[in-house]
Amino acid sequence: MTRTLHSIGALALAMCATLTASANAQGTPANAAHPMHKGGAVAADPQLEPKAMDLLHAMSSALTGASSMSFTAVVSYESPSSVGPALVYSTTSDVLLQRPDELRVVTLGDGPAAEYTYDGKTITAFAPAENLVAVTDAPPTIDLMLKAAFDKAAIYFPFADIVGADPFGNIAQGLTKAFYIGPSKVVGGTNTEMIAVVSDSLFMQIWIGADDKLPRRMRAVFKGDPLLLRHDVQFSNWKLDPVVAADAFAAMNAAHATKIDFAVPQPPGAMNKKATNTPKAKAQ
Repeated sequence: MTRTLHSIGALALAMCATLTASANAQGTPANAAHPMHKGGAVAADPQLEPKAMDLLHAMSSALTGASSMSFTAVVSYESPSSVGPALVYSTTSDVLLQRPDELRVVTLGDGPAAEYTYDGKTITAFAPAENLVAVTDAPPTIDLMLKAAFDKAAIYFPFADIVGADPFGNIAQGLTKAFYIGPSKVVGGTNTEMIAVVSDSLFMQIWIGADDKLPRRMRAVFKGDPLLLRHDVQFSNWKLDPVVAADAFAAMNAAHATKIDFAVPQPPGAMNKKATNTPKAKAQ
């Protein structure tokens, strides 16, 4: 991720360290595989292999069959370098959700640490190292919250398509091609089935657990990106229907943090927002 995204006035995305941060820096189209997707009809005359589509359906059913779940997502994404070949950055996110209206994402990696909590009423973005917090009202479901976070602050979680109410619809919308690749034994420490899906906006390869049907890896290239940079998410530590503490989605760590705007990021120097609790925001 380019460090131009790490300005105080752009906390919401500066803390994100996700594919959207990379997309904003690299010109990846905003409509490429982000949470604004809705379930819908597949292309009129698609080349969709039944086995690939069956695996997508099975994955979606495994995900939506749990009222709560947790997992770890390791995200790797390429970013342009001054010498030609792309650099790669990585983040790790611990994710906990409870349907239909609670989500927590704690992210570490090649960028500032971030904590996001959504309790059905508000979404809180907290930068623990800087002790900064941005809070905004949020819609009443995870799907609507993901769209609002993207619209308000360009926040996009690379695993957004699988935490919504309809993972199949999120991925299958607009597909022009889907095909089965074969089995794999080297991803996620388990046997998986590989498929590929193609639409007008992206090409994505997905590794799906052969037994539990849970996603183990997703690797995408966005067609609107002239550099065709690669974005990769690997999933592990799956727990379906875990016991969730009553305060699991409360932003307790941010209670005494300095408040700033929940807004779309700006390049350094483009804006000099004032923090709510300080006379002047400190530049990063």
